[in-house]
Amino acid sequence: MNTAFQSIKRAQVDWRMVLMSAVLVVIALVFNILSEGIFMSSENLYNIAQQTAVVGILATVMVLIIVTRHIDLSVGSVMGFVGVLIAYLMYTSNWSWQAASLTGLGVAIAVSMYQGALVAFFRVPAFVVTLGGLMSFRGAAYLVADGKTQPISDPFFLKLGGGYNGGIGTTASWVIGAIICAGLLVAMLNKRRAKKNYGVPTNPIALDIGIVLIPMVIVLGFVAVMNSYQILNKPEAQGIPIPVLIWGAVALFMSFLVHRTRFGRYIFAMGGNPDAAELVGIPVRRVTMLLFVLLAVLTTIAAIVAISRLNAGTNSLGNNAELLVIAATVIGGTALAGGSGTIIGSVLGALIMQCIDSGMLLLDVSIGTRYIVIGQVLIAAVVFDVAYRKWTGEAL
Repeated sequence: MNTAFQSIKRAQVDWRMVLMSAVLVVIALVFNILSEGIFMSSENLYNIAQQTAVVGILATVMVLIIVTRHIDLSVGSVMGFVGVLIAYLMYTSNWSWQAASLTGLGVAIAVSMYQGALVAFFRVPAFVVTLGGLMSFRGAAYLVADGKTQPISDPFFLKLGGGYNGGIGTTASWVIGAIICAGLLVAMLNKRRAKKNYGVPTNPIALDIGIVLIPMVIVLGFVAVMNSYQILNKPEAQGIPIPVLIWGAVALFMSFLVHRTRFGRYIFAMGGNPDAAELVGIPVRRVTMLLFVLLAVLTTIAAIVAISRLNAGTNSLGNNAELLVIAATVIGGTALAGGSGTIIGSVLGALIMQCIDSGMLLLDVSIGTRYIVIGQVLIAAVVFDVAYRKWTGEAL
């Protein structure tokens, strides 16, 4: 018994992630009971998956912004501005979606470099800079199309947002699920091999297999649910929605950036102690600028997914998105004081936020009550974060 306990302790299980996963399961079960089984139907879970993608994409980069002790309150407005611009160029100016998207990306980078320069070189607090951006770029979104909705009709572009033709089908979904499971297994074996090479004690192989089986079962279960949803009069089930694939690719890239690159190490060093990071030679200003450029790229991707899902660019695009993104990031365990956060946490945080919102929509809860609940959930997440760090002895 003692040996098993020591092995579990050595496995370095992130109990915060375990608890968050348990909370997500409880939320799903409660809403499923209250909605009489509708919440966990394949159709509703498919919709939740694709609806979460936009917030999830932005949350992966908001983690890094907050880790470095900054914050971006303008991300929703910039996404709306870029989204309306892309839709305007496609509909009113008759541009191809590729040219319109690249132009939108260029504009997003220019906006982020402007805001990033104010933060990095002029030392203006990011809160102030992006608060001004929140209002300014919301106005810019209105001016681009003179307040008119810009519909989108390009068949390929519309697939990027999910919808009727936005799934990859059952066969491709199972292939992707199998590849992910194989990747998880290989990663576990490589980790064991590396520990042995450096003389680090390893867990019993049965324990490591048991640990890796959990995400594998989740992946295969997700694929099975997506493959069980079929739209009426359509010959094949939907499979994994394309927005979820985009979100997954972004999350994998961001995880690689955080764990395998010098840029990722710099981010966390800056968040831990910005003054010390500068003294040891980390190019704080350049890293801050690159981080804001990265934010621009992911904001453009989120804007493309959003307008594709809505089939149009509207002035309301991105309204309150910054609040949902920050809430998802904080619920995911990112410390507002900086220096701590994970990409997988942002994924779980985004799912928790969307499940709560979708569940309340199914129960026909008024929008005012929904905002109250989401706000209190955010406060509860911060309280839990403080209590958890005190309990584990982590720095606040």
